[in-house]
Amino acid sequence: MEEITDGVGNINIAGDNPKRNRIQVSNTKKPLFFYVNLAKRYMQQYNEVELSALGMAISTVVSIAEILKNNGLAVEKKIMTSTVEIRDETRGRTISKAKIEIVLGKTDKFDELMAAAAADDRAGGVEDQS
Repeated sequence: MEEITDGVGNINIAGDNPKRNRIQVSNTKKPLFFYVNLAKRYMQQYNEVELSALGMAISTVVSIAEILKNNGLAVEKKIMTSTVEIRDETRGRTISKAKIEIVLGKTDKFDELMAAAAADDRAGGVEDQS
């Protein structure tokens, strides 16, 4: 019996290999800046991040990407759009949903900007008002 459970733990189904640097965004579960900060962390670890969303959450993904780009932290590497078929269990039919995937990479100044932001946080975020 022990051999069976060991074998089940080692099964690798094709397409069942989730990317470690992928963030699947929902527009109802977390606030926008949760995803912005998570994307920064993923870029620090993996040098790039893939943002993914369906339907109404697409605008949230675009906003996250634009915030990171406008702050000089990220550059677009790839943008993919598609339509996916999802089974609606309540109505008993399939529905089409728009899907977007945006791959962002670190800019040359990413590490410098993140270090400066960390220094500001340690200093209490106090700026010279003169």
